[in-house]
Amino acid sequence: MLTVDCKDILAIQNELLVYVADQVAAIPTLKNHQFTLSTLDDDADDAEVIDTSVVISSIREFLDSIGEGRNFVVTSRNDIITIQSISGKRIERNASSSSQGMFSCTHCGFITQYQIELDTHMKIHYL
Repeated sequence: MLTVDCKDILAIQNELLVYVADQVAAIPTLKNHQFTLSTLDDDADDAEVIDTSVVISSIREFLDSIGEGRNFVVTSRNDIITIQSISGKRIERNASSSSQGMFSCTHCGFITQYQIELDTHMKIHYL
């Protein structure tokens, strides 16, 4: 499991999460200022390891695609990938596109704005 620290890019954290998880075929889990990527195979013996270099490349591609590639550095230490602003400036957007109030399923990475929708979704995992 890899953790991606998004303190400096909270405004685009959700978009980045979707892009990276799609690129590396991993299950994302959204947290406060970070997200984690888990393998699709839960079996510990045969579990594939997520390639950190592929995740870093995906993050850089995403930042380049929105014109922010030169403003951020992506580093890795152990199983934590950090995205840091070079100049100290964070990416900001208006409040309507903020990641506040987003809920994520811990089983499959499903993301919604509504707690009740997440609760209903979680029930399918226990049928």
